[in-house]
Amino acid sequence: MIVVTGATGRLGRFVIEGLLKKVPANQVAVAVRNPDKAKDWAARGVQVRKADYSHPETWDGVFSQGDTVLLISSSEVGQRRKQHQTVVDAAKKAGVKLLAYTSILHADTSRIVLAPEHLDTEKAIRASGLPFVFLRHSWYLENYTEAAKRTLEQGVLRGCAKDGRVAPATRQDYADAAVAVLTGTGHENQVYELAGDTGFTLPEYVAELSRQSGKTVTYQDLPPAEFSAVLQQAGLPKGYADVLANADEGIARGDLNDTGRTLSRLIGHPTTTLAESLAATLPQG
Repeated sequence: MIVVTGATGRLGRFVIEGLLKKVPANQVAVAVRNPDKAKDWAARGVQVRKADYSHPETWDGVFSQGDTVLLISSSEVGQRRKQHQTVVDAAKKAGVKLLAYTSILHADTSRIVLAPEHLDTEKAIRASGLPFVFLRHSWYLENYTEAAKRTLEQGVLRGCAKDGRVAPATRQDYADAAVAVLTGTGHENQVYELAGDTGFTLPEYVAELSRQSGKTVTYQDLPPAEFSAVLQQAGLPKGYADVLANADEGIARGDLNDTGRTLSRLIGHPTTTLAESLAATLPQG
C-alpha cells in the first residue's frame, strides 16, 4: 500500500489525485484526522484510516509491513516535533518499506525559524533506520499568486526580503514530485532540494504583476519588525506575522532559493513559472 498522512490538506489532495492516475485505488490509503473529508476518495476505493498527529494511540494499525508512506508535515508550528515523532514511531513499528517526508528547502543550513522542526523530524527518521526520502520544499508559488488580487487593490507589496531571490513552485509541482517518488524506484535515502526552475525577487514579482494587470504595483522593503507590524495590522496573529517576516529575512539570505532544478527533473517537465501562475490567477480581460 501507499499511505499518505494529512491527505486532506491542499498538498495532500494533489498527491492523492496524482497517485490515482498511476496506481489502482485499492493500493492507496489515507491517514486523516477527519474521515468525512475523505468520503470522495472512499467512494473511489481508497482506504480511509482515521489518525491524528496529536493522538499517538490512533496510529496503531495504520501502517503495515512493506508499505510506502508519505508523511506530509503538520501545519501546527511548534507541535511538529512531537506529532511527527508519533508517525515515525508507528512507521518503524510496522516496518514500512519507505518513509518520505515533506521538509523545507536546505533544512540543514536554513536559518528560517520553521527549519529546526523539519530538521529534527529528518533526524528522527534517520534514527529510525527506515529507508527514507526527504522532499525539501521551497515556498509555495500560491503564497504570492493567491494574494495578487489584494496586492493589486493596495498597489503596493510590503516585505523585508530586500533583493533576495525565492524559487517557489506550485503545490501541483511538489505533489507530482511526491507521486514520482512514491511510485518509482531508486529513491531510497535521497535528499531532494525542490524548488522552482526560475527564482525571482519581490521587485521582479511586482513588475510581472504590473505587466499582466496593467496596473502599477510597487515593492516597499521594510525592517522585519515593521513588516510584522503591518501584517498584524492586517489581522494576522503576532506569531504568524513574525514567522512570515522571518521567512522574508530568509529569502534575503537565499534560504528559499535553489538553482539545481531537481524538482523539474523529478517530475519530467519544467516547473510552473510565475508568469504562468499569475495568468491563471488574475481575471482575464
